[in-house]
Amino acid sequence: MSRFVGLIALVAVASAALWPAPGRAQEPYPSRTVKIVVPAAPGSTTDTLARLVADQLSQKWGKAAIVENIPGGAMNIGAGNVARAAPDGYTLLVAPPSPLSFNHLLYRDPGYEPTKFVPITLLAKIPNVLVVRKDLPASTLKELVAYAKANPGKLSYASQGMGSTAHLSAAQLEVQTGIRMVHVPYRGAQPALTDVVAGHVDMFFDTLATSVPLYRDGKVKLLGVADLQRAGIIPEVPTFSEAGVPGFKSITWFGLVAPPATPAALADKINRDVVDLLKSKEVVDTLRKISLEPGATSPADTTRFFGEETALWSKVIKEAGIEPQ
Repeated sequence: MSRFVGLIALVAVASAALWPAPGRAQEPYPSRTVKIVVPAAPGSTTDTLARLVADQLSQKWGKAAIVENIPGGAMNIGAGNVARAAPDGYTLLVAPPSPLSFNHLLYRDPGYEPTKFVPITLLAKIPNVLVVRKDLPASTLKELVAYAKANPGKLSYASQGMGSTAHLSAAQLEVQTGIRMVHVPYRGAQPALTDVVAGHVDMFFDTLATSVPLYRDGKVKLLGVADLQRAGIIPEVPTFSEAGVPGFKSITWFGLVAPPATPAALADKINRDVVDLLKSKEVVDTLRKISLEPGATSPADTTRFFGEETALWSKVIKEAGIEPQ
């Protein structure tokens, strides 16, 4: 009998160890280092933005937030890494459009499903602009389209690779105007832009942040802002709609997401903290210096925005006949 009572006592002790005591406080978040993965190389706009956010969060939280660059595979390697991470808020992803909205339409097996990420907020966005080499015999978008139609297959456009925003933007232009151009992929925006300046490739859809300084120096021409309103930094450059391609839109944006299955309450907590810093004068001023417009959206609005972008580029991919790899 005494042995039986002893066994019952042992089971009771074990159960107490497995189950937390009533009222025990949950560990506050964050209680350790938060890793923000950037699926691109250091020095990119994505990387710069992620480091700004990490620095501000470190100050706000009193815990380190660090950036880890995992480039390669059209950003699928870094995104896949986050998709497999624990949904505990200690691994997050900052990325531009492709891994968050349309890579699954371009690659048969990217290694993750973009729609399963838990959206936290849109960090920032920036319009793309059509940059052309200085000596291209076209000074307006209408002249460019006319030149392309008179010289089918002669114009070339640069991109950061298959499925990049620059690639799909050029494909969208081809579809909407009925022209055909030659795609020249590069390993990033900087070498692509360098070759436009050098005259080795005719054009490139680039962000305002890197192309406007070259435009101001007279090294390239800007034929259109790919947004529905003009950019304040270059008010003299018309939108695509004004220049003859109605409804054309291509913006680069940067989202913050968490791994699949991250609890909504945790995503909301991170959202509140990030939105607070995105609305601070210091961060707003810093972003506007590099032509970025702060996002600061709710998780629900971020989900809706991602869906709209997926629909837009899905239509372009289908109409352009781009087959998944």
